[in-house]
Amino acid sequence: MIDLDAIRAAQRLIAPVAVRTPVEESRWLSGILGGPVLLKAENLQRAGSFKIRGAYVRMARLSADERRAGVVAASAGNHAQGVALAAQLLGIPAVVYMPRGASIPKEQATRGYGAEVRIAGATIDEALTHAEAYAAETGATLVHPFDHPDIVAGQGTLGLELLEQCPEVATVVVPIGGGGLAAGVAHAIRAVRPDVRVVGVQAAAAAAYPASLRSGAPVPLDRMATIADGIAVARPGALPFAHVQAEVERVVTVTEDQIAHAVLQLMERAKLVVEPAGAVTVAALLAEPEAFTTPAVAVLSGGNIDPLLMMNVIRHGLAASGRYLSARVRIPDRTGGLAGLLAELARCEVNVHEVAHDRTTRHGLGEVDVALQLETRGPEHARSVIAALREHYLVLDHDGAEEPEGT
Repeated sequence: MIDLDAIRAAQRLIAPVAVRTPVEESRWLSGILGGPVLLKAENLQRAGSFKIRGAYVRMARLSADERRAGVVAASAGNHAQGVALAAQLLGIPAVVYMPRGASIPKEQATRGYGAEVRIAGATIDEALTHAEAYAAETGATLVHPFDHPDIVAGQGTLGLELLEQCPEVATVVVPIGGGGLAAGVAHAIRAVRPDVRVVGVQAAAAAAYPASLRSGAPVPLDRMATIADGIAVARPGALPFAHVQAEVERVVTVTEDQIAHAVLQLMERAKLVVEPAGAVTVAALLAEPEAFTTPAVAVLSGGNIDPLLMMNVIRHGLAASGRYLSARVRIPDRTGGLAGLLAELARCEVNVHEVAHDRTTRHGLGEVDVALQLETRGPEHARSVIAALREHYLVLDHDGAEEPEGT
């Protein structure tokens, strides 16, 4: 277990390197929660996430011999960039193992900082196995993404910084993957302000902590599938788990729809580009606003989002918000049939993005299925469009006319 002195020492060490990221009030979220809500914009940190804090502390404390032997790490992207940047600043050779399917921009950024990137394994945990083998073979120092005292202390500097910026805070909401950030932040905050509640958030599709906390020890997941790749860790670290178990009030989970909705809302309402892993805190606030005492601070842990994923998340978020409506409608297969459908959509005042005839499915003679992609003004408008279509046509299925949880 780390202590407050370790975090304060780490804070002094990273002062010339890490950015003191802003804490800004969100009037949009404050209105929903009925009290002040602030955003800790760690997505604006160097290398795009909080990871430089822990990586630099760990690597700055290496001996001269250890620095010459180099370092090795495993990461889906944010830790990779943090290690690569710290290695560049400290003049240390670095090898980073990234899982297959890792974000291409994150991989390119890691290479751009001068690290050697090797693709291995399907998950962070499998990539970590390769990194551990490389360390054993070469003598390089393994810079673990979350399970090391220096890493946890480095991430804890965010907690001290947050208290300085928002001394009146009552609740701090933090993303959790392996647990290094949550552990460090929780210890820093609880050591200085034991009255402050710390809440962790995981993606429901990659949530190892709830079962582990129930069991009293880290329990690995059999599978994970989430857009929040930055917190997709199958097994909590032993050291972070001990801190989370002792100092985090509770760990909640959010769905993929809620995460996508939060990414979109942060972009639209807060003008911030935040990756899915960093947006889970806002997703939790939106899903259950009455569960968080204000003033509350949501930590936005990173902003490294693949542009292609961003396009998909925006589209998914629009659908989850009832503003992007997909529907399949059966219409008469005759002259003017499609024109009649489009005229009905015009009366509904929707913007038609795509129209596609589907003649491969089984249906009655003289009928054809039409797939529609529509832009609406929101959930109520989307539901009215479906109701209007049902008055004239058979609506086979639709997606995007339901209001997401917590909005």
